[in-house]
Parts: sequence; C-alpha cells; structure tokens
Amino acid sequence: MATYTPKNILITGAAGFIASHVANRLIRSYPDYKIVVLDKLDYCSNLKNLLPSKSSPNFKFVKGDIGSADLVNFLLITEKIDTIMHFAAQTHVDNSFGNSFEFTKNNIYGTHVLLEACKVTGQIRRFIHVSTDEVYGETDEDAVVGNHEASQLLPTNPYSATKAGAEMLVMAYGRSYGLPVITTRGNNVYGPNQFPEKLIPKFILLAMRGKPLPIHGDGSNVRSYLYCEDVAEAFEVILHKGEVGHVYNIGTKKERRVIDVAKDICRLFSVDSDACIEFVENRPFNDQRYFLDDQKLTNLGWSERTTWDEGLKKTIEWYTKNPEWWGDVSGALLPHPRMLMMPGGLERHFDGSEEDKSESYVSSNTRMLVPPTKSTNSPRKPPLKFLIYGRTGWIGGLLGKLCEKQGIPFEYGKGRLEDRASLLADLQNVKPTHVFNAAGVTGRPNVDWCESHKPEVIRANVAGTLTIADVCREQGLLLMNYATGCIFEYDAAHPEGSGIGFKEEDKPNFIGSFYSKTKAMVEELLREYDNVCTLRVRMPISSDLNNPRNFITKITRYNKVVNIPNSMTILDELLPISIEMAKRNLRGIWNFTNPGVVSHNEILEMYQKYIDPDFKWQNFTLEEQAKVIVAPRSNNELDASKLSNEFPEMLPIKEALIKFVFEPNKKTSAE
Repeated sequence: MATYTPKNILITGAAGFIASHVANRLIRSYPDYKIVVLDKLDYCSNLKNLLPSKSSPNFKFVKGDIGSADLVNFLLITEKIDTIMHFAAQTHVDNSFGNSFEFTKNNIYGTHVLLEACKVTGQIRRFIHVSTDEVYGETDEDAVVGNHEASQLLPTNPYSATKAGAEMLVMAYGRSYGLPVITTRGNNVYGPNQFPEKLIPKFILLAMRGKPLPIHGDGSNVRSYLYCEDVAEAFEVILHKGEVGHVYNIGTKKERRVIDVAKDICRLFSVDSDACIEFVENRPFNDQRYFLDDQKLTNLGWSERTTWDEGLKKTIEWYTKNPEWWGDVSGALLPHPRMLMMPGGLERHFDGSEEDKSESYVSSNTRMLVPPTKSTNSPRKPPLKFLIYGRTGWIGGLLGKLCEKQGIPFEYGKGRLEDRASLLADLQNVKPTHVFNAAGVTGRPNVDWCESHKPEVIRANVAGTLTIADVCREQGLLLMNYATGCIFEYDAAHPEGSGIGFKEEDKPNFIGSFYSKTKAMVEELLREYDNVCTLRVRMPISSDLNNPRNFITKITRYNKVVNIPNSMTILDELLPISIEMAKRNLRGIWNFTNPGVVSHNEILEMYQKYIDPDFKWQNFTLEEQAKVIVAPRSNNELDASKLSNEFPEMLPIKEALIKFVFEPNKKTSAE
C-alpha cells in the first residue's frame, strides 16, 4: 500500500471540535510536518481547544474565513501548502432550519473558494474533504448492512444538503482539474471540547446542573457515536494511506437510541432517568437512523478502540473538570436552540480571556440569540402520549407493545366507545396527543356471528366509532381509526388478477355481510370528520403464527380453502407505519395493505416451504364455500399506491410475508 507524506498542511476549522483533536494529534506525532490552522472563530470554535499545540514550533494559527479567496490564495502560496484537511463548516442541524443561507455560504461557497485556490496555485498534492454520514439520508430501520461509499446521496435537511452540495464540487474539481481529492463521511463524534449544542455535551452539562434532559420526539432515533481520539486516528490513517479519488466512511457498527444515551448519562451521574428525561417537540425532520459500512477504512488498518462506556466516562470527567470552558452556554442548552451567526461577537483567546469585537452587539451569551419559544413555523407541541382503545383486541395489544418498544407513553382507554361521558373522562385523565381506535366487533369466532347480533354490531362499529370521532374532534385530537378493506369485491372495473385495485375514493360495493355493511356505512360518515385517519386493514397477518386471528393461522386450520388473490396487511411492518402516520398528523382514508396481492395457495405453499414440509391442504370453490358459511366473504385488491408514496420503503406483500413472517418462523431441518 503506497503511503503519502505531507510537508505543509492547512487545516480549516481547526479551533472546532473534531479538527482540533486532529490538529493536536498531528502536531504531537509528526514534528516534521508544518501545520497551519485557519479558523474564523465562530460561536462553536475555541482557541483553548488548541492549547496543547500552542507552544509547538510546527504550529501556526491564522484567524480568517475560508470564504476569503485572497486570504486562502495568500496562505497556500506563502506557507507552501501541499495538503489541505478541510473541516470548516456549519454543522448543527437545528440551526440549519432557521438559518439555512449561512450553511450554503459556509459549506458550499467556502469549499468552492478553497477548491478554486487549489486549482489556481497548482501545488496541492492532497485535498481531504470532511463530510458527514447525513448526506446518505435516513437508513432503513431494519437494514443490517450500512450505507457504503457508493450509496446514493439523499440528504433530508438543509445542513446535509449543503454538505452533499460541497461534495459534488469536490468530486467535480477532482474530475475536471485532476485535483487529488479524498472525501470522508463520518458518524457522530463525541468527547472533550465539544460545543454543547450537540447531544452528548448538552446532556452532560444539563445533568451537571440538575436540569431535565430534553429529548426530541420519542427518543427512538438511532445514532452511532465514535470517540474523538478514534476519529483523529482515522484521519491520520486516511491522510497517509487514503487513495486519491476515493470516499471513506468513518463509522461504527454500534448504535444507540437517543433515549439510551440519555439513560446512560443519567446512570453515570447516579440520577433517576425517569425523573430527568423530558420529551419535547421533534425537529422538522429527524432522521431515524444513519448506519455506515466502514469496511474500506478498516482495510486501511483503522479500527475503533474506545468503548462507549470508557469514552462517555472520559467525556463526563472532562466536562466536570472544565465546566466554564465555553463561558455562558445557556442558550445552547435549550431544547431547540437557534444560534444566529453574528458579525464580530466575542473572540476567545488561548488564555481563556474574551475581547468584544462588536459594537453593534454586546452580550455575555457568546453570540447566541435565542428567539422566543413560540416560533411561527414550528409551534411547541407537547411530547407524544397515545390513548388506545381495544386493549383486549389483537391490534390494540400489539400497539401497546410497539409503544413500549419505542418509548412512547400510552394508556388504554377505560370507557365504552358508545358512552360519550366515559370517553371524555378518559381524555381528561390521560391528556393524550393522539387517540388510536382498534376497538370494534368483528365477530366471535368470525363475521358470521354479526348476522345474528346486529344491534350489538351497530352499537360498537357505528355508534361507538362515530362517538369517539366526534369527541376527539371536539377536543382537537387526531383519531387513528383501524377500519377494514373488506368493503369491496372484484367487479367488472376491478377484475381479479388485473392489478387494478380499489382506490381510497372508490365507493364500497360489497354488502354480502352485515359486518362489512356497518364498516362501509361508518367509513362514509367519517369522511365528514377532518380529524380522522381511517386505515383500511385487510386479512391481517403477523409473525405470531399461534394467534387464532392471524389469517395464516386461520387458513392452516381450515379443512378446505378457496384460492383467490387478495390484498393483505402485514402488521409487523404496517403497525409501526401507523404510529409514524400519527406523528405526521396524516388524515383521510388510506388503503392500509402491502402493495400487490397474494392468493391462499401461494401463502400455504410458503407455509409448506418454511414451516411444515408435510403440510397438506384442499381447495374448494366459492360455491362450495357458500354452503358452510352464513355470510359471503369479501375478495379484492386495494390500490396501496397512496401509502407507498408516503412510505416508499414498504415491501410488496409477498416480500413482506417472507421477511416478517416466514423467515422469522423458519424451521430448520434439525428441528
């Protein structure tokens, strides 16, 4: 493996967090390299971060902005720079929502100025551009392989969009002008010296002050964290062994939910996490997960050394010893800080003293302006709390388990749906942000029961559902209502096998069973309620093959089955989607099925293949089936494109069956 030896390195943004650790490491380990650091000393930079290097003969600090072409050209020429490590950037996602032009100016224009200076001077042998894992966008929650360096860039917020834009410029200068560029994309970094707008130092400083730790949303967002010294070593390896034109992910396979980070910090401070954690409004788009494949960097010889517990202890120790490192950071410790970058402001010196450079703005708050909490575009909402009806039902029970898994507070409703006063009492006691209705009568053991118990069915499915919708509307609450798609049957416009499914706006055409009649009736009336999200579930299936309500369990126990293709709902995939729909405040009617259709025989063939090779079954016709059932059954295909457009990661029905149901239940030959 060819190695590269630099002589004169320019490190941009070196008084910032990651770059200062890299600069200090290189200055300490390579006395023959001259290191020039350039930093404009923005709010999250601090000259004290470079104290270990202050007296080294191979260190030089220049205060200045990468956006100044004259300064950058002058530095490259006079310092004979042959290597640039470009860290300077605005990096705080929260800020990018309120101040996105500043991000374009720093991250894209600043990078462009540097690249142009490299092109003009023609003396650069390495340009290492520091990017972020966020340019890949959100990783699927269940992905087992992380984003690799050739993955598509799909940024989701203004910060990551500007970083992706900067990367495009770097790549273009590499291709157009032969500039020797290398790009890195890293996971989250933590450790000493980090400005407390970021999660871990913010939580540590709040815990030190005995204040609550604010968690955006429900805290289920997953991140990967690397200790700063491990990251500094990664840059040392990439500097010397990285190949020109290549991208390197700097990542870890170990992931943590935000809520678990908060709990770990509470544990190390010996405080009760339940009492200390406070759920606050989520930010406009909070990616669920970033997961990287770091094999390329591992192949260069780098590996993560510091365990999470060890790194967190070291970090807490440092902040405990240096509580005043950043001066007054009360603005950064708010749940939703907005740092508005001001000209001038306070400049911190190596000795920690501060000098006011701005006549127009004097503050002890280190150039932090915090707008009032009620901003027009993002009003504060209370943290999530769900009220669920249908405790003893299948979907209601699964919903509760999902809330527990995601850390969402919830309670089951005690009231009867048709009893308005008892529903109001529930709402007053629980004070939910969303109500989920998974209650209703489907029949015991099946819909035939409904034919001889019509008043009970009307009371639960019509009167009860309308009452809860009306009460929620009166209280300004969104109602997530689990309904049914068994209100259609194949017809001339939607023939079996045609792939033409019924859409959300189509009028129900199946009145064969009283159950379906009541469901179609109530759905039609609910269209008048703008606070209801109706989810048409069909032939629900879950990975629990012992559940008698599971469609697969049902048909494996029948003597004979019909063989008709139908739309179906894989609960393991779609119930979490319904929670996400509540968070997004989606309304109206949704066909709540996986895309496509699957027939009874296709499911039983999968059952035979994955679960029981000796399983046998017999088919019979609809006419034969009609002789053993009281009410006809609905068979149809629902068009799931509306749901697919909102959740493009949703799997087609056959793939979902294999992934969520048959693979997890697969019987090996040894069994």
